Amino acid sequence: MADFVDHVIVHIKAGDGGNGCASIHREKFKPLGGPDGGNGGPGGNVILEVDANTSTLLEYHHRPHRKAGNGKQGAGSNRDGARGEDVILPVPNGTVVKNAETGEVLVDLIGVGTRYVAAQGGFGGLGNAALATSKRKAPGFALLGEPGDVADITLELKTVADVALVGFPNAGKSSLIAALSAARPKIANYPFTTLIPNLGVVTAGEVIYTVADVPGLIPGASQGKGLGHEFLRHVERCSTIVHVLDCATLDPGRDPVTDFEVIEAELAAYGSLQDRPRMVVLNKVDVPDARELADLVKPLLAERGLRVFEISAASHEGLTPLAYAMGEMVARARAEKPVEEPTRLVIRPKQLGETGFTLRRVNETTFQLTGEKPERWIRQTDFTNDEAVGYLADRLERLGVEEALIEAGADVGVEVVIGSMENGYIFDWRPSEAAQTRIGGPRGSDSRL
Repeated sequence: MADFVDHVIVHIKAGDGGNGCASIHREKFKPLGGPDGGNGGPGGNVILEVDANTSTLLEYHHRPHRKAGNGKQGAGSNRDGARGEDVILPVPNGTVVKNAETGEVLVDLIGVGTRYVAAQGGFGGLGNAALATSKRKAPGFALLGEPGDVADITLELKTVADVALVGFPNAGKSSLIAALSAARPKIANYPFTTLIPNLGVVTAGEVIYTVADVPGLIPGASQGKGLGHEFLRHVERCSTIVHVLDCATLDPGRDPVTDFEVIEAELAAYGSLQDRPRMVVLNKVDVPDARELADLVKPLLAERGLRVFEISAASHEGLTPLAYAMGEMVARARAEKPVEEPTRLVIRPKQLGETGFTLRRVNETTFQLTGEKPERWIRQTDFTNDEAVGYLADRLERLGVEEALIEAGADVGVEVVIGSMENGYIFDWRPSEAAQTRIGGPRGSDSRL
């Protein structure tokens, strides 16, 4: 069974808000107690949090559906409903969150403790105590809670490391990490021993950096051959690329220079890695024939402007100069990295005259009304309660919907669709008496006369 997953689709559902309560205070000798219905509790959020103890997305591979708790309904005596329980999903450091349908990157989670609200819980509905005004002293209705967000997100893990070790299977990458750091990856003498990226922490003087072993790179890896296409994404965050070349391979048709060119071709085909500084490690020089081959190919690689080191991960020969050389490249990359400015919250006020909704004419008898406020008010309305429907009509009138319909030339009785044309709410427009006079009906048609 797989124990490492770095790409998964998760289906999330935030909690629904609780309904408000319509209640009248009843107490002996107090016949006019007034409204005392409490507000509904908000629904819980679905939150992604970077966890230091999480290194894989395997948990979401087995359980891809996650749902937060719903808010509780309000009650009488001004008791508000409880908030729905949040669901916190731990993810590894370096997780990229994308929209599963469009592929749009939503957030890049780096740094232990970083949080992102992937699905917002629905707001709780107001109780009739909160809806009471000087004109509406005892509302006989309350607002419904709003549904929570529903989303399908893609979680994609990209290892956060400074140095990426790339090379053919069995080139000695895992052995090199084990020799340089306290990491203990699985090491064996057969291809594709390493099935997951291994991380190790290396100290070279005052520089402390992390090294990642990127497994499974073979010819055609960028097109999906072998295991490399699964792990090339882990190279993206690394500031330095180190080629580990096997000088003791017995495979026909292979040599260090050819291996270097093949891996470089795969990195170029994957893209976005051309600007990373390179370094070459000629491994397994403890074998006599391998040392002779390393002495032969070292000048050829140096001619390309590459720093070349002859090492043996088995006997630890040449590891100290290599560790310090990698530390110098990492320190240089860190110094050249632009300083990130702190995120500033920009509050942009609405433009003068902005209505907050959009009205368009679909045909001669149909108009469509869209906007955050009217669509949210629709979700909050209990259509089984006439008083609640009247309250909705008053809110739409105050928003300026009637004025917009009149200016658009709407006739009495036209259909108004609030929301999408497929799933919106359809109303037959009946203007208020004040609006009826502005439409210009027949003389004496005003019901107030």
